[in-house]
Amino acid sequence: QLQLVESGGGLVQPGGSLRLSCAVSGDPLALYAVGWFRQAPGKARERVACLNNYGTVAHYTDAVKHRCTISRDDAKNTLYLQMDSLKPEDTAVYFCTADKSDFGCLSNDMDYWGRGVLVTVSS
Repeated sequence: QLQLVESGGGLVQPGGSLRLSCAVSGDPLALYAVGWFRQAPGKARERVACLNNYGTVAHYTDAVKHRCTISRDDAKNTLYLQMDSLKPEDTAVYFCTADKSDFGCLSNDMDYWGRGVLVTVSS
């Protein structure tokens, strides 16, 4: 059973940066495609970014394109989300996810989820 634990969230001012990390255990991360999702207060959960299991193909939702970078370090079994130029509308709980299928993320259907980490963007 794959386990995912996010870290790196917190309070940041608009225009600031954060890097979220996701430590994965239970299986080699290299076997999985990965993604980040988020859920803002009172809103539906939405996909943020996806990365295939080779780390060669990434997809971003339009709202974060050019401001966020998803990456993976399979040697450390860790997934990352670098977020720059943060906006108040980026405030949400962020979830890291994994799935053995490369199609799971784009179809919003990932098998494994972390518990989430809160990111608050406010002055």
